[in-house]
Amino acid sequence: MEVIESVIFDWGGVLIEDPAPGLVKYCSETLAVSKEDYIKVYDKFGVDFQKGLIIEEEFWERMCGGLGVSKPKVPSLWADAFKAAYVPREGMFFLAAGFRKKGYKTAFLSNTERPAMRYFYQFGYDMFDVLVFSCAEGTSKPERRIYELTVQRLGSKAAQSVFIDDKPEYINGAKQAGLNTILFESVSQVKNELARLGVE
Repeated sequence: MEVIESVIFDWGGVLIEDPAPGLVKYCSETLAVSKEDYIKVYDKFGVDFQKGLIIEEEFWERMCGGLGVSKPKVPSLWADAFKAAYVPREGMFFLAAGFRKKGYKTAFLSNTERPAMRYFYQFGYDMFDVLVFSCAEGTSKPERRIYELTVQRLGSKAAQSVFIDDKPEYINGAKQAGLNTILFESVSQVKNELARLGVE
């Protein structure tokens, strides 16, 4: 096995609690529709929004058209919902900062939308060498291209990198692209698995 030199972190579900349930709750309540109906329509348009192929205004036009309701009156319902759902896992941010200080290259890789990306930048996080947002790249996990892009920007080979995510399908995509992977369960479990890969 090659020596690991780069550690890649997912955002929602790894660095922060999974925001999806909070996003669904906030948006469905604001639009006064059931969670089930909201998810059904979101599944048609969510990926295009995450890939940056449509802007937020168009996303809500499609969503509200599909749901048969009026468009939200606020400037960015997605930003409001994301802020409400944002719960950082400080232990994971601390881990990323620690690895970077020790000389490992670190990356942030997320399937996320432009309003959430703008929110991320407000924090001024400084523990990542590379930031890869699906909405800025036009590709998303589990597509091979987004993993290759991340590794390329890190200046590492796939075999020298380890990717941490909480979703099995995104882990499988990374494996197919040649990366080492860890399926997130807890901060301590991630630390142990990284140590087994020689990352301490």
